[in-house]
Amino acid sequence: MTKKIGSWLLYVVLLAAVVLMAFNFDVVRHWLAIHTGTVNESGPYYGFWSGFGSDLGEATLIGAVSVGVYTGARKVNCHTKGCWRIGHHPLEGTPYHLCKHHHPDVPTTGASLEHILEQHKKFKDAQLDPREASPS
Repeated sequence: MTKKIGSWLLYVVLLAAVVLMAFNFDVVRHWLAIHTGTVNESGPYYGFWSGFGSDLGEATLIGAVSVGVYTGARKVNCHTKGCWRIGHHPLEGTPYHLCKHHHPDVPTTGASLEHILEQHKKFKDAQLDPREASPS
């Protein structure tokens, strides 16, 4: 019920704003012309391009940087839906990166020295030494 009242109130306020702008169109147009710089100062639109219009490039730059930051954050975060942790751990056999909370092979309580050394030994054993691989 309150949603309905709120939406009707919004419609009434918007209608009132449109009616006020319609009755005071000259005032609104003059205010807009002054604040955007389109009043004929030393030529047509000189005031716009040296004032309000010169900010258009900065606005697009801010927009592009925002999109870049969002894309970068989306690339490095955990691929689990709804998780915004950084996903440093690739899941083998898939293109997904998961955080330590969601990855099945990463201990969440902290790795002991024995666990770390065991993982290092597995890695070293999996690598072939080039001198041992050559036929004699």
